[in-house]
Amino acid sequence: MKALVIKTSSLGDVIHTLPALSDASENVPDIRFDWVVEEAFAEIPAWHPAVDRVIPVALRRWRRSPWTAWRSGDLREFRRLLRQSQYDAVIDAQGLLKSALITSMSRGPSYGLDRQSAREPLASRTYRYPLTVARGQHAIARVRQLFALALDYDMPGSQVAFGIDLKHRDQPQSDVPYLVFLHGTTWQSKHYPEKHWCALARRAAAEGYRVLLPWGNDNELVRAQRIAGEVPAADPLPGMGIGELAAIIAGAAGVVAVDTGLAHLACALSVPAIALFGPTNPALTGVIGDRQHNLSIEYPCMPCLKRACIHKNTIKGEPVCLENLPPGLVFDKLIACIKGVE
Repeated sequence: MKALVIKTSSLGDVIHTLPALSDASENVPDIRFDWVVEEAFAEIPAWHPAVDRVIPVALRRWRRSPWTAWRSGDLREFRRLLRQSQYDAVIDAQGLLKSALITSMSRGPSYGLDRQSAREPLASRTYRYPLTVARGQHAIARVRQLFALALDYDMPGSQVAFGIDLKHRDQPQSDVPYLVFLHGTTWQSKHYPEKHWCALARRAAAEGYRVLLPWGNDNELVRAQRIAGEVPAADPLPGMGIGELAAIIAGAAGVVAVDTGLAHLACALSVPAIALFGPTNPALTGVIGDRQHNLSIEYPCMPCLKRACIHKNTIKGEPVCLENLPPGLVFDKLIACIKGVE
């Protein structure tokens, strides 16, 4: 059986889809997948052994310059690649109009979330088989249920298998155990205060850990450099791709992360991790696993789903809920996860 998965973005959403492929591989004999994904994340689906072909799409880039995309032939080439194969099932795992459009261009019976289940209800009108998956569940559970309905097998138990294989990636060699602090995020309301990152790094250094600080843009690089300036045991990483960073995360003793796609990558790699939540709901998008823990300080306004904090005590939109999350508590929880006692 040959199936096409449409899940273009974002990083966390792509990672959340991997367990559904593991389920399908266990329950559908000889199933193989192709996957349409944003070009920035094209390496990730290939980490799953059930994926044969990754079809990159550049919707983000094309939206910035549609005329250039058309004139260059990129759109025509994408459509050619998309229609190269006839599929037994085409599964839109995103439920958006953009993913539904890609689904409608492919060859094969289409499956996706129905009007009551999709994030953008109009998308459901493009599928041959719209399916009901209850809201209010973790994103991973919803995608797993969608695949089980589309491919006609019983929903497996609660055990989640991401299926990531990084054997071809060399993990860094270090005489000192290290932690990775994933401090970057696009929402202002998701940021953990820089002074708290410094306090965490000092505590880590006192406990004999080195701290590695990835970054994805100039602002994050400057923050990483400031933290490193305060704590000699902290080091900004050089710029690198997602695969190189995945290998570094995989070799870490533990991870502290804000609500970002990289937090879910740490979870998928089974690295002990603490994910810090403020404006978003960890019950729907938190990390899951034996040695992963979602941490927050409860406020009546949580989860607000606002990109900037609206609490009356906020200063310049900085998140009050994360400001009041003590670094000492975060580090203690991380050590408990590392030791397997959480």
